Amino acid sequence: MKLVRGAWKILVGIKDFLVLALMLLFFAGLFAALSYKPNKAAIRDGALVVALDGTLVEQPEEADPFASFGGGEVTRQHRLRDVLRALDTARTDARVKAVVLDLDRFMGGYPAAIGDVADAVAKVRASGKPVLAYATAYTDSGYRLAANASEIWVNPLGGSLFAGPGGTQLYYKGLIDKLGVNAHVYKVGKFKSAVEPYMRADMSPEARAANEALYGALFTQWREDVAKARPKARVADYLSKPDEVVAGAGGDIAASNLAYGLVDKVGDRLAFGKRVAEIAGAPAGKPAGNFNAIKLGDWIVANPAPTGGDAIGVITVAGEIVDGKGGPGTAAGDTVSGLLLKGLAEKKLKALVVRVDSPGGSAMASEQIRQTILQAKAQGLPVVVSMGSLAASGGYWVSTAGDTIFAEPGTITGSIGIFGVLPTFENSLAKIGVTTDGVRTTPLSGQPDVMGGTNAATDRILQSAIESGYSRFINLVAKARKLTPQRVDEIGQGRVWIGGVAHQLKLVDRFGGIDDAIAEAAKRAKLDPAKVHAVYLEKAPSAWMQFAAGLMGGGGEDDDWADQPAGADLYGRIAIERRALLGQALGDARRLAAGGSVQARCLECMGLAPKVIKAEDKSLMDMLLARIGL
Repeated sequence: MKLVRGAWKILVGIKDFLVLALMLLFFAGLFAALSYKPNKAAIRDGALVVALDGTLVEQPEEADPFASFGGGEVTRQHRLRDVLRALDTARTDARVKAVVLDLDRFMGGYPAAIGDVADAVAKVRASGKPVLAYATAYTDSGYRLAANASEIWVNPLGGSLFAGPGGTQLYYKGLIDKLGVNAHVYKVGKFKSAVEPYMRADMSPEARAANEALYGALFTQWREDVAKARPKARVADYLSKPDEVVAGAGGDIAASNLAYGLVDKVGDRLAFGKRVAEIAGAPAGKPAGNFNAIKLGDWIVANPAPTGGDAIGVITVAGEIVDGKGGPGTAAGDTVSGLLLKGLAEKKLKALVVRVDSPGGSAMASEQIRQTILQAKAQGLPVVVSMGSLAASGGYWVSTAGDTIFAEPGTITGSIGIFGVLPTFENSLAKIGVTTDGVRTTPLSGQPDVMGGTNAATDRILQSAIESGYSRFINLVAKARKLTPQRVDEIGQGRVWIGGVAHQLKLVDRFGGIDDAIAEAAKRAKLDPAKVHAVYLEKAPSAWMQFAAGLMGGGGEDDDWADQPAGADLYGRIAIERRALLGQALGDARRLAAGGSVQARCLECMGLAPKVIKAEDKSLMDMLLARIGL
């Protein structure tokens, strides 16, 4: 018994030690995360490292506090205006000896946002300051940024191929028929392709024509920008016959990039770090391959946006427009309206800028936000709309409240049309021997019946409601843009337009970014644009979310250059995109099942989004992959 008691005491002691050790590790991590924050005092002479590891967005979403635990992947999001301000201030600051674009883990962004950053990089280079770009394999978006650098480096085991916009879109009509699901689609607009995956097995001729025009215009902009930045690069040959180019280099993609002038140097992170150290200096006591670096987070904190002068309010409508409440990165009707009303009541605003970066969503939430913007007009404030990367469908609905609309040439807009999808499962149930029956006192008793199917009266009412909503949309646009409803219907029909064409069609007034819109709002308020500052009407992140961001952000940017993990090569990029395609399918299924309101949404916009998996679809995808053994 003494032996048993002794063994038991040893086991209990081991258990207590392990619990104590885990608690110490947890609280040490908690302290480190809470203590982590950018430090402007840490800035010294060196190279500003713009490490875009993730996606470029208008408004980052709230971090999932648990996403980084258990080996989960976390896609970081970088706020566009922060990156632009960092590059602009670095251009004239003597402490910044060079700018490094770390694009090794860059997942991309919408064309207009990429164009803004590419222009900012070009201005740094034009100032005479060296800009050096590095990646294992550049995406199309990443190369558009890198093309404006003084030196472009690529890993010798990597290399880049350019696909251009477009690609595969999933269609579910065959699967829906096999499952017996009846997807009732109510729509207006022959170009409203957002519903096509649920009612067709392929792309309609109208959608194909519209997409060819849209993607062709965006690709033309990409080629022109790259050619302007690197006139000696043989990009046309690389795009038209990539197989011949790569085969001619013996399958060495990086070597073919170098031979055709797409990159300047082939080297790994160690060699690139040594090159930057020649310009920015090497830190004492650090291994070879490191250089004096200025972290992007520190630099942004050290260079805050101006706060002097009169206040111009900026309300951001970013992400999918949804009913109810939601966090940053989602334009929830109640949340956006609440933030705007609070700002109008408390901030002593002189004018309002509505920054729209949305593919649309709920028509009801879009109208709710528009009505709230009209409250600013009722208070006598000028209202200027600034379209970001996209302001389509519900995003354009919101934009009709502005006195004037700014857009970028690469902004995706239009998609004036609405739809609704209602799945019913009478055929699915019939396959397993389940039927429905009951007593009805009116044609609408029990309707819409998702188990027994809709009847003709219900279908007619729902379609009439969609047509009425489209008519309202048309008249809103006609009144705001001083066009006839007939003309708006011609350029509407759910068709998506690029910013340059939208300007010709009078859907937007002027070209320019958010700063141009703020200056215009100041002028309309009879203020000096040089003596105003923007007040972003956003909810400050909670302490818990800051803690979560600390857990997520404490690794990548804090590591030395030589210690950073390598980015994905060509095959790795392909794997990421395939997983994202599966995530898209799950997201489409979720939207079909959960869509609870009339939608004003743009499918083409979603096709141009960076290839990443939405947080709400990731857990479902992981469970599915686990079930099938992948």
